[in-house]
Amino acid sequence: MKLTIPAAVDRAAEMFGGLDAIAEPGGPRLTFAELQDRVRGVAGAFIAHGIEPGDRVAIWSPNTHHWVLGALGALYAGATLVPVNTRFTGSEALDIIERSGARALLVADHFLGVDRLAALRDAADQMQGADSPEPLRRLSLIVGIPVGLGPSAVETARSQTGADTGRPQPVAWAEFERQGAGRQQLAAGRAAAVDPDQVSDILFTSGTTGRSKGAMSAHRQSLNVALAWAECGRVTRADRYLVLNPFFHSFGYKAGILVSLLTGATIVPQLVYDPEQAMRLIATERITVLPGAPTIYQTILDHPARDELDLSSLRLAVTGAAVVPVVLVERMQSELSFDTVLTAYGLTEAVVVTMCRSGDDPRVVATTSGRATAGFEIRIAGTGEILLRGPNVMLGYLDDPAATAEAIDAEGWLHTGDVGKLDGNGNLMITDRLKDMYICGGFNVYPAEVEQVLARLDGVADSAVIGILDQRLGEVGKAFVVLRPGRDLTPDEVVTFCRERLANFKVPRQVEFVPALPRNPAGKVLKRKLREESA
Repeated sequence: MKLTIPAAVDRAAEMFGGLDAIAEPGGPRLTFAELQDRVRGVAGAFIAHGIEPGDRVAIWSPNTHHWVLGALGALYAGATLVPVNTRFTGSEALDIIERSGARALLVADHFLGVDRLAALRDAADQMQGADSPEPLRRLSLIVGIPVGLGPSAVETARSQTGADTGRPQPVAWAEFERQGAGRQQLAAGRAAAVDPDQVSDILFTSGTTGRSKGAMSAHRQSLNVALAWAECGRVTRADRYLVLNPFFHSFGYKAGILVSLLTGATIVPQLVYDPEQAMRLIATERITVLPGAPTIYQTILDHPARDELDLSSLRLAVTGAAVVPVVLVERMQSELSFDTVLTAYGLTEAVVVTMCRSGDDPRVVATTSGRATAGFEIRIAGTGEILLRGPNVMLGYLDDPAATAEAIDAEGWLHTGDVGKLDGNGNLMITDRLKDMYICGGFNVYPAEVEQVLARLDGVADSAVIGILDQRLGEVGKAFVVLRPGRDLTPDEVVTFCRERLANFKVPRQVEFVPALPRNPAGKVLKRKLREESA
């Protein structure tokens, strides 16, 4: 098979044609043959709107069949995919859309109580000034995806969008798909021209400076890491895969959608994680593959309705992104039906680096992240930092050669910023982080970004944010705040200010007011001391 995602779509239709590709709760069921037909239609619609090979298509929407069709359709048309975190505020999403230079945007209607198209428009209005250009001027296409209840965001936007703004009139999803009718052959020609080394996607991550960076991967890289994940998990066409991880994340997109496309497994997407709903889907859809953060399994194990539902179909769990207690692995295998529980280590710049293997001892699974996969070499630097090298390290950061050179040295080693060690069998143990980043509910949080927001709160003189242990989410943020003389704030005011400007997982759960922050002679905040005091 040619290592491009369009070729994988065509191969899946040929090999698994009549099998279910997508079984969306409350939504459509599509076979792999139907998936190919719909993807070609969506690709044709992109072509009809002038999307050219190499153009960027952003998707700001949750886990539904629209995301799968939109992403694969964009890639089939030769475009580059730019997923956007559904938890982002309008301002955060606008930043990604602008810096990626996206020509098209697929955006959810009403989701989690937010009209995202309206939020994006409001953010653009706030950014635009007398001397600044229209922030969304590069977009030639906006497609509204129907997700939630309420008045159509597309119709609302149409009534408020005019030629004077320079923004395109939004198109409803159903109308967009109709516009691709009759262009399937044109789309097939585009798909055939896609090269394995062409950039398939740009996944934005954050650095310790708080500025997000777009990690670029080629088609061959995206497929190779998905193949490696599938091989370690022994995923086949007999599997039914409950995708809880968001599609905008590499775990949901590459270890979810692409894994299923390559193996013939059925995708069962869940819009928002709810443990009881997830268990009912496991029972009714006979789910076999259930990856997720450790907290997912903990909530299922401890749920009062667990014994009332048949969860015996489960066979494979893949977890990571947080400390995994040995007892949790043991409970997953004894109290649930998992034959295989694996842990893995990856990052946006490399996706899947290490993974445990079937048959590994529970203690190995819980205390290590497994052995190298997907052609990666691992080396531990003198500082203890984990270095990676191999054919599936990202191509680089979008429009940021300096950050790329800082991350990937002259010998091709990617500097991860994580600290670890290798045991005698080559299993990687993550022992610490060089970065200040912490993980809340499976999402990376970069304190510098939160601190920048706190600096805008009137009355705050200084601040530092750290991650502290949390039983449910693994880690949550704690903000240490120094007030300006004569000013007074409450913890609730600080949290409310952050909640209005940051995705929920970034918002500090605790606030402590302190007279000063501990610093070294160079003026750097000693976060180690803050962590020790909090512990």
